[in-house]
Amino acid sequence: MKQVVLVPGFWHGTWCWNLTTIGLAGRGIPSVAVDLQGQGLDGVPPESYWRRPFEEDAFASESSPVASITATTAARDLISKLGSIGGGELCVVVAHSMGGAVATLAAELEPSLFSHIVYVAALAPVDGVPAGAYMASPNSTGEQGTALLRADPRTVGASRMDTGDRGGHEAIRAALYGDVPVPIADAAITLLNVDAPVGTALEPVSATRENFGSVPRTYVVCERDRMIPPRMQEEYVEAMDRISATTTNVVRIDSSHSPFLSQPDVLAEVIAEAWKGAR
Repeated sequence: MKQVVLVPGFWHGTWCWNLTTIGLAGRGIPSVAVDLQGQGLDGVPPESYWRRPFEEDAFASESSPVASITATTAARDLISKLGSIGGGELCVVVAHSMGGAVATLAAELEPSLFSHIVYVAALAPVDGVPAGAYMASPNSTGEQGTALLRADPRTVGASRMDTGDRGGHEAIRAALYGDVPVPIADAAITLLNVDAPVGTALEPVSATRENFGSVPRTYVVCERDRMIPPRMQEEYVEAMDRISATTTNVVRIDSSHSPFLSQPDVLAEVIAEAWKGAR
């Protein structure tokens, strides 16, 4: 049976897919979650994060342990995992947020491993522009993610949040978990990585009709997303369709950036439909 492989975005780990995997299992669909390179169990916080008393200046300037990671290294890491999970067979890959940029590049490099890609409020550059560059697009107006950062990403090599500052949790909830029940959102915040490798967001990603463009796709637009506004999500779909043999199947969910926590069964059903029709 085709495996569903669930890929988290920045700051998140495999834990974020737990509720969705339950929904998939109830539908008889095998799934496994993997961490992005430098995230989840592969994520290492800066030493200054643990220092007490907390030194804000040190936290804002210390080089990140994940600074060397790029979109290419993360894509090759994902390819290796897909090869192990699928045994060389095709997988349905579900990618959230920045995981979308990594999945896109991985599909360009090894399209033979992909049966279908399901993007969930994901960044998915295909035109030689870094994923992070899209934040300057007029379609990003209203995004609340940039305000969460507590260091210059180019200085420290990471998109860095201070999840230990209880006073900042409301802003994190608003950006990432707008429709997630507060107790679940607060629990999720305690599990977030501090650093996300900014090299993944800064490396230009290009895709071709022959490779990436041959892989069928579904894009889940999250209508209440404050991290990647819906119009920006649609911009990615339009760019992918310009270089692809087939158009993207677009599904809309009335959710925030993280439907895997707020509407996991709805998301599981979308994934199940893609899985049923996958090659």
